[in-house]
Amino acid sequence: MKSLRLGFIGAGFIAKFQAIAMKQVRNCEISAIYDHTGAAELAKFVKENALGEPKIIDSITEMCSHCDAIAIFAPNYVRLEIMEKIADAVKKGAPLKGVICEKPLGRTVEEAEKMVQLAKDANLLTSYFENQLHMNAINNALHQLQPQQEAMGNFTLARSTEEHAGPHNGWFWDPTQQGGGVLSDMGCHSIAVARHILTPAGKPTTFLEPVAMQCDTSLLKWGQPKYREKLKEKFGVDYSKTPAEDFVTGIVTFKNPETGQLVKGQFTNSWMYDKQGLRLWMDAIGPGYAMEVNSLVSPLEIFVGDEAADSVADAETALEKSTASRGLLAVHHNEADFYGYTTELQDAVESFLKGKDAFLDFEYGAEVTWLVQAAYMAAEQGKTLDLTDETVKNELKTYRSLIAQGKGAEVLFS
Repeated sequence: MKSLRLGFIGAGFIAKFQAIAMKQVRNCEISAIYDHTGAAELAKFVKENALGEPKIIDSITEMCSHCDAIAIFAPNYVRLEIMEKIADAVKKGAPLKGVICEKPLGRTVEEAEKMVQLAKDANLLTSYFENQLHMNAINNALHQLQPQQEAMGNFTLARSTEEHAGPHNGWFWDPTQQGGGVLSDMGCHSIAVARHILTPAGKPTTFLEPVAMQCDTSLLKWGQPKYREKLKEKFGVDYSKTPAEDFVTGIVTFKNPETGQLVKGQFTNSWMYDKQGLRLWMDAIGPGYAMEVNSLVSPLEIFVGDEAADSVADAETALEKSTASRGLLAVHHNEADFYGYTTELQDAVESFLKGKDAFLDFEYGAEVTWLVQAAYMAAEQGKTLDLTDETVKNELKTYRSLIAQGKGAEVLFS
């Protein structure tokens, strides 16, 4: 089979994680990396691991002539501008066939819909990277429980949580650049995967119709004076002036359009989880059966004593967002595969080589953005939002949360 030549725009945390995942993915190579911070280091890793011989290129337009598909792993606030340049290059004759975008597709519904339209106008295949829907732990459980669902009925409640102690980079903490706080950053994962778990086998990803949204956003740790100062000192972000939420919880209600049955997806996310590191926890309950995934339950554990820990500081080699380098540590021997990165990459590669959109395309990404923004609106208004109301739908088209506008104090300090 032909190899898909990928170009990476962005060489930070997620790009490096995806490059690690590529070691387990067939029929693809990295042929170009956009010339920005971290590009040389990423290119070195790619070459050392036989993932390609990438050129470092300082023009997005030129990149489009050196790749079959481009993966946008750059920060949220530049993605639309990047997509505009990609679409323009393709319209002018660049041979690019497809484009990948890491979650979220947009910081607002308007941004996400522009991303969709730009890809359509340029006739580009699309893949929206939402790794948790590709997690084998989840999908194997769904496959195993399919006979029970057919006999007893589908899941009625799915709960999804993603938590860690906070992001790596300053722009993540800045709501005006990132698009919000932890809800924008990780709530998109949890809302999407809850819907995925609740969706009956064989039905499209958007089969279940969202009908109501409840949400609460809070600033529980990083709004305290001590931690505000730490944020300001480390990242230059002042949460006394432009705070974002570090904790969110909510419930989205979906309706099965064939049966009329209502099901619930509960989501919880935080940047204040000061335990081992990143925790993904999902469970679902159906009539007579259930499933549960906990990323901190690993078949591999290591122990590091104080003396050894003082001599070597390598906390995050054990677990993403790890906050400890000593004691009894949970370790994932293959994080990229466990989190679904290898599977989503393989899906994009195989789909693009066959000339079709990936399992999750840009339109799906726009749908997730719509649900996330509905959660922000529900939290701001302090009520359950009717997602079938045409007035609400119209308001969401141009909505930008107060937190994303830098006015988070109005909803987080009141």
